[in-house]
Amino acid sequence: MSYIYKIKKLRQSSGAGFKDCSSAINEANGDLQKATEILRVKGISKATKKMSREANEGVVALSENDDVTSVIEVNCETDFVAKNDDFINFVKELSEINNKCKSDIKLLKQSKMKNNQTVEENLVGVIAKIGEKITLGRSKTFNNSGNMNFNYLHTVVKDNLSKLAVIVSVNTKQNDDKVKAFGKQLAMHIAASNPLALTSEDIDEKVLKKEEELIIEELKSSGKPEEIVKKISLGKLNKFKEDNSLLNQAWVMEPKKKVKDIIKGLNISDIKIVDFYRLKIGE
Repeated sequence: MSYIYKIKKLRQSSGAGFKDCSSAINEANGDLQKATEILRVKGISKATKKMSREANEGVVALSENDDVTSVIEVNCETDFVAKNDDFINFVKELSEINNKCKSDIKLLKQSKMKNNQTVEENLVGVIAKIGEKITLGRSKTFNNSGNMNFNYLHTVVKDNLSKLAVIVSVNTKQNDDKVKAFGKQLAMHIAASNPLALTSEDIDEKVLKKEEELIIEELKSSGKPEEIVKKISLGKLNKFKEDNSLLNQAWVMEPKKKVKDIIKGLNISDIKIVDFYRLKIGE
């Protein structure tokens, strides 16, 4: 087997560059198996060095079947890499595995990919090949049993990969075009309006506490009396709750109506929003 053929074979199996493959073969005295191990160790070393850097770009991948719908965030350092074919192919396969694992990240990392290496091993390989920090971020799976799940992808990079993804779960016995149109529009509304919870009562107390502190601090700096500050802050906090609870938000397609008004106008007695999840890169 010629030296050039060995480099070609090692490049095909490892995905590493010509220079790295040549160096590994020389170090291994022509032994391809040993050269592969050398590349893997070097890849882990390169990946480890890159993990201290910021990774705020990337894509959100959505996959679904009859049983579940899942989204997963995969971060990288630059938008250029987010459009790289090696990165995209890795994320697309990863997304399908994540859907099978139902967003169990520990199980996902240990799962085998098509090349018979684990997700974790492939991640190291992609980092070493591309030269950027790449991390697995947030993920969520919705069970499709008993509910109708709708999704929306915004700023699509390719196929099922985008910069922002929404899944919303709706429950009703009625399954027709009216419900489907509402579900799709609702997912688009959530993408645009970014609600914190379904109702104002569901908003996290920590979020409300922080918002209240910011409002009071702002009002106090204006020099208003304490009693006036309390009164105004209560009104502002109630407005914050309304603006950030899905059912009370102004419907994006018809701002004079609220989401709950649109639902009422459907005239479907049993329809209700069960849950939703919005995932945007860098947010």
